[in-house]
Amino acid sequence: MIPVLLGNTPQQPELPIFLRGHTWVDFRIDTEAMENLIWGITGKPPERKPKLQPVIQADDLSSEKGVNYTRLRDLLAAGEWKEADAETFAVMLKASSREEEGYFDTKSINNFPCTDLRTIDQLWVKYSDRRFGFSVQKKIYLSVGEIVHSKYYDAWDIKYYYAWEKFGDRVGWKVEENWIDYSDVAFNTSAPEGHLPNFLIHIFLNKEHKTLFLASRLVKCNI
Repeated sequence: MIPVLLGNTPQQPELPIFLRGHTWVDFRIDTEAMENLIWGITGKPPERKPKLQPVIQADDLSSEKGVNYTRLRDLLAAGEWKEADAETFAVMLKASSREEEGYFDTKSINNFPCTDLRTIDQLWVKYSDRRFGFSVQKKIYLSVGEIVHSKYYDAWDIKYYYAWEKFGDRVGWKVEENWIDYSDVAFNTSAPEGHLPNFLIHIFLNKEHKTLFLASRLVKCNI
């Protein structure tokens, strides 16, 4: 005899004393109650199917130039935003073969490898919970300017000037009409959306003193 508690049985059943020391099955809380009942009747233990483990998708660290993005991924995963910002600059210089120069020019931005740009962006977007990243910045830039210059932002071009100024306000790179210094960058998730990566406004300055921006390259790479 195997006592069986059905699903509509009260939570505290009073089992007869002579049955309490025997095997019994509870259909109220046991998800494997039927298997246990069959086991008790036949004496043959059921074949337990292994529980499915949640699938954790590995990060895509692809690079057209053989750049290793493991450190960037690890820094972002740990929430080390300032170190990740510096690492982003370093790997982008490597991907564009501009390590010796230490800065980007118009050609290097317009030809930046799409695979690497996508890898960097996806890492930032994922580990900031879609708060930071180049694609986030592009979306904000387009929302305030609705234009993408194919080469660079030139301070003498008024329409790009206003778009860039509005963008700076939105992402917190400008405060009270003034562009912030790197020491004022907020390296935390309380920063405005699109605030990071922030190195763009500090080092995308070539010898012609024209600020370069990735928006047009992001569009061409479909990011």
